Amino acid sequence: MPEELTKSQALLERRKKIVANGVGIFNTATVKEAKGAIITDVDGRELIDFAGGIGVVNAGHCPEPVVEAIREQAGKYLHTSFNVVTYEPYIKLCEELAEILPHGDNTKAMLISTGAEAVENAIKIARQYTKRPAVLCFTEAYHGRTLLGMSLTSKVNYKFSSGPFAPEIYRIPFPNVYKYSGKQSMDDFVETELTRLKESAHSMVDINSVAAIIIEPIQGEGGFNPVPQKYLEGLRSFCDEHGVLLIMDEIQSGFCRTGYWASWQHYGVQPDLSTYAKSMGSGLPIAAVVGRGEIMDAAGIGTIGGTYIGSPICCVASSATIQFMKDKNLNQRAVHIGKIITDRIENLQKEFPEIGDVRGIGAMIGIEFVHDNDPGKPATELCDKIVKGCAAAGLILLSAGTFKNVLRILSPLVITDEQLNQGLDILESQIRKHVKQ
Repeated sequence: MPEELTKSQALLERRKKIVANGVGIFNTATVKEAKGAIITDVDGRELIDFAGGIGVVNAGHCPEPVVEAIREQAGKYLHTSFNVVTYEPYIKLCEELAEILPHGDNTKAMLISTGAEAVENAIKIARQYTKRPAVLCFTEAYHGRTLLGMSLTSKVNYKFSSGPFAPEIYRIPFPNVYKYSGKQSMDDFVETELTRLKESAHSMVDINSVAAIIIEPIQGEGGFNPVPQKYLEGLRSFCDEHGVLLIMDEIQSGFCRTGYWASWQHYGVQPDLSTYAKSMGSGLPIAAVVGRGEIMDAAGIGTIGGTYIGSPICCVASSATIQFMKDKNLNQRAVHIGKIITDRIENLQKEFPEIGDVRGIGAMIGIEFVHDNDPGKPATELCDKIVKGCAAAGLILLSAGTFKNVLRILSPLVITDEQLNQGLDILESQIRKHVKQ
């Protein structure tokens, strides 16, 4: 007789029969309930969460003040559309965003539902402000799966048979230090990459046609690659010189993940526009574009937004999330978590050359696996085995990178030191197991 399926296996079988195959399965865990940094699956097994819903639950699963705010708002009204009937939670949240993410003396914001929507709206605002059509983006970038989002996204598996793509999108190399710097000093590498940027204004697209350059200061899906400090400073100067807007995509890196409300604050380089989502709402679908007031106001009435532009339920969840993050000082907590992770993995790196690089800012840490200590030889299969081995051992985590050879750690920032080290124990044991095979 065949073995009886576990509840998790049965649920995954039901998924396979009814859900479109194109909806990816990045991990085979299931969930019955979740709290803090622990997910309990439908079989009652507790799993340590190092994925955070792809960076969505920085404040942890079901933080009580957020849940309570949702309950209270749900008893008042669920939807009116902010276009039709104005409500206070939308305005309050925009005020809070302007306070923690100031873009000059006059900051304005708009709310939407997803990160891809935030990117699309930011591009529309930039084009209307500059009266220019073109956008520069980067290799290894990820900006969403809508048409414009896919056009900006570099990773080809997200774009398979989905074209034709949006026009006037031009891609330049991301200054990936680990992959491309070689034996150059950081200053020489940055100078080389900035020269590439400047050459693109002559060889790729007329710079006077460029509305904006969009960049993730620390790439997410691309492999947790932080932009070098001096490159971002040079990029800012280049934009200023040519009247190009600088858009920073903080969708995965925002809301305390890097030890700041946004990673651009770590760099001290001010964007003209920036985009947010994911941990902004503790799991509810809400996103934002924040920017300089005169730029934000350039968009014509009705050209940005949509029906679900800042659901009142999502707005109160986001406001409660921001307050919870302040109360728990999650920016400081992110720095503490990042140090624990980095110290442990860097120590392991001394033993295993397959760990080619350990990098990140705050608690946004990536671990790149390679063969022969060579950045050009990604160890994709090894990374996949570690992810699957961790899942079987009770740890949920995800891969990233062009070749899916980077482990990314996005644990909730409310994780206890004990839970964090338990998860790292599992990760270390799986690295030791699979590297030696």
